[in-house]
Amino acid sequence: MKKKNESARVVRRTAKSAAAQPEVLTVTGSALSSGKHQDPNPVQIISAKDIQQTSAVTLGDYLQRLPSMGSQGAGNTTTNGGLGMSCPDLRNLGPSRVLVLVDGKRQVETMGQGSSCVDLNSIPVDQISSVEILKDGGSELYGADAVSGVINIKLKHNLTTGSIQVRGGISSYGDGQSGKISGFKGFNFDHDRGNISIFGQYMTTSPIYQRDRKWSRLPWNADVAPGEAVPYGSSVSTATRVMVPNADGSTTNLVANSSGGGFHTFGNADRYNFARDASMTNYLQSGNLSGDMHYDINKHFQLYANVRYTHKDAMNEMAPNPLTGSSYPSTLSTSWILPAGNPYNTWGEDVSLYKRMADIGNREYKEGVDTYQVMGGMKGEIAGNWQYDASMTYGSSVATMTTNNMTNYRNAMNVLGQQQVDPSDPNSAVVYNPSVCTSSPGCTLINPFEPLSQQAKNYIGYTQNDHSYYQMRDFNFRVFNNKVVKLPYEHGGNIGIAGGIEHRSEQASYSPDALAANGDLGGGATYTGGGYNVTEVYLEGKIPLLQNAFLAKDLTIDGQGRYSHYNTFGSAENWKVGINWAPVQDIRFRATLGTSFRAPNMSEMFGGQSISYNPGTDPCAQAGSYGAASAAVTSKCLTQGVNPANFVNVNSGQIPTLTGGNPNLQPEIGRTYTVGTVITPRWIPGLMASVEYWHYTVQHMISTLPVQYVADQCYTGADPSYCSQVQQRSTAGQLTQVSDLYANVGGLRTNGIDFDLSYHIQVTPQDSFTLENNFQQLVGYLQQNEPNGEWNNYAGRLFYQSGYGMPRVRDYATVTWHHNDFSLRYMMHYTGGMKFTDGSSDLSCKAYVYCKVPGIFSHDITASYRLGRWNFEGGVNNILDKKPPFVPDGGTNTALAMYSDEIIGRYVFLQAGVQF
Repeated sequence: MKKKNESARVVRRTAKSAAAQPEVLTVTGSALSSGKHQDPNPVQIISAKDIQQTSAVTLGDYLQRLPSMGSQGAGNTTTNGGLGMSCPDLRNLGPSRVLVLVDGKRQVETMGQGSSCVDLNSIPVDQISSVEILKDGGSELYGADAVSGVINIKLKHNLTTGSIQVRGGISSYGDGQSGKISGFKGFNFDHDRGNISIFGQYMTTSPIYQRDRKWSRLPWNADVAPGEAVPYGSSVSTATRVMVPNADGSTTNLVANSSGGGFHTFGNADRYNFARDASMTNYLQSGNLSGDMHYDINKHFQLYANVRYTHKDAMNEMAPNPLTGSSYPSTLSTSWILPAGNPYNTWGEDVSLYKRMADIGNREYKEGVDTYQVMGGMKGEIAGNWQYDASMTYGSSVATMTTNNMTNYRNAMNVLGQQQVDPSDPNSAVVYNPSVCTSSPGCTLINPFEPLSQQAKNYIGYTQNDHSYYQMRDFNFRVFNNKVVKLPYEHGGNIGIAGGIEHRSEQASYSPDALAANGDLGGGATYTGGGYNVTEVYLEGKIPLLQNAFLAKDLTIDGQGRYSHYNTFGSAENWKVGINWAPVQDIRFRATLGTSFRAPNMSEMFGGQSISYNPGTDPCAQAGSYGAASAAVTSKCLTQGVNPANFVNVNSGQIPTLTGGNPNLQPEIGRTYTVGTVITPRWIPGLMASVEYWHYTVQHMISTLPVQYVADQCYTGADPSYCSQVQQRSTAGQLTQVSDLYANVGGLRTNGIDFDLSYHIQVTPQDSFTLENNFQQLVGYLQQNEPNGEWNNYAGRLFYQSGYGMPRVRDYATVTWHHNDFSLRYMMHYTGGMKFTDGSSDLSCKAYVYCKVPGIFSHDITASYRLGRWNFEGGVNNILDKKPPFVPDGGTNTALAMYSDEIIGRYVFLQAGVQF
């Protein structure tokens, strides 16, 4: 794979004067050009060929195999809440701290229900020329959100030919089919003074269902102790479950017989296997059309513009909606109650019902997004070596999120004749009143233990429609001079200066469905919206102190600074200094030190608040697993009317969680430094090796916590302040909601070592080999979950309930053989083993059957052949059909965010293309 831990350099020439002008070399991480090996920033370069020679049909799929990419973003395996978005994560600092640029320009984000990002699924892979990853903080040059680094996607421009490519793939299981067709055509005009290039792509991928993989067909609901029976699936079954309160405070748990008539005690055999209905990967379909133009009036005025439109559809499927009751802020009853007096209530008292609404059908989550981006500008020479570049960018994304076969909970209460005595109190007593149904158009009273009639299905079922909108305007003006003045001594270099001003405004909104907003669907979702604008000025200076001197082949220092003024958070200053020293031609040393200031983004402040069922376990259902704190948990549960000895957790494996934005957030600040060396020995031509140590610190960190951590802190008494985030239990004793909005939770410190190797060997005039390796060793990942609290060590840990982790070792290696027009590439990626953590503590290997995952290897191979104007390519991903390691996540039996290739299994693809 053609990547180097060095400054990216791209030749930029105008169509008119390419032959007359020298190369202009640019560097991601700098506003100035520089000579070879002069930049201190660690930058990884990925070529279009690197991406093409894998099975990836989206950029996000490819990036996940790189060791520096974390697993806390959203990917195409994020089916529960991901909605087809691909949000990158660098260094496991989260998608909100990495900045994604296209050709150095900001891109409009897509806003989902609780997150927003530049959706990599909206950027067509075949239009990409290269990708540069700045693996160092970039806030002082690019703005607040470049805390962990920058991903700069460089597109193809200035084309004078045409091409059509067709690609298809399928797994060895006959699913996960992908198809893609793309093409471009470019031409010059007005005696090569201008160029227009047009590009189009259509792509589709089919989903993979849990039922179609042996390892995921029968999901463990939770990790268990050795010898303990494994609970499979969900405790909310398609047969109606009845919770009958007893005089001694215990509960009798019954379920209706499937053969009709009568009840029996609920047991593990009655649990519902939701895996037969759930998809593990998203269905995706996208179409893209873009145009690129430039026209050179003269050397002072060079016009350029780019327009891109993308329409994307995504869909995933989940089991039928579980009907258990309401959650805050809905004021409807916290339990779906069959009131005493209802003719089908034979117990003489109110009983709580739980039912999965299979009669209505599986839930289908669909998202349609239209994204527009228009950018235009002018650049050229001012005078002498002074250059300028002025541009204006406008982008918008509009998303419609549709959920089919949801449940109208208010109507579900009506069909039972359930009326609250106090409609403003969700824990109010209820009475039987059939008129709440007979007075409601379309309502029909039902027997909750029998299949629903078509009229009842129509009345209870509901299609939910939510909408989001994101808009960005960005004006950028930059001047630069790479040769302002030469230092007045022998071996001194040319000082370079760059500066500029940027004004950016962003607005976003999330509009929930009307019934979701008023609580009729049993949860609560609120409209959120807002925006901010920021004006920034930045300055960079590059000083080559020595060049071609004794013990100083090159000694260059670089300084960058950025002043930002937000209309919401006031002013901030960020700075960065770097040094690059090459005592001789064969080795160089480099280091950087910089600061960051990150204002909350749109989704963190204005993301829609709503209930989701996040992985976790009610502490009252596992009180005995807390060791010395078990007594405190038991006591807390008893004060809430729950006896852990006989408590039955209906939401087993999940905790109802209020997620979304928080307009009261404050900015976070950080500091980053890197130290490294690059070796290019003359006596081994073609070899490049680098070692980099990196360290990030973030204070006042904006994040959400694992919901298990929030619940545990309250129930164990470790931090009683978290109890304010746990709402009152339902009348049946079930958790109704744990609030886990974005907050300034504490701090983060992470550090590690990168080792990168590239070696090209020419064996014969026709044969050559290229060896590439990217290795990351995570040294530490310490997170502080509350201000001034203790530091939790998450390095080498897997958040097994949430599906993401921080392996200490990751590696990606490739070996490529070139023989004339034929090439063969082997690829290996390795993810190290991890211990399980729930955010509060590591799981004990004595107390649980599963407490860790082993390291895992995966292998791919690709062959390509060029025949005249035609190019053919084929490959096999995950050749050995390696399965993902077992993770009792309560849903899929693995960690979807960590093992995307292993989830798909063996995968075969073919591609053909022609140029004209």
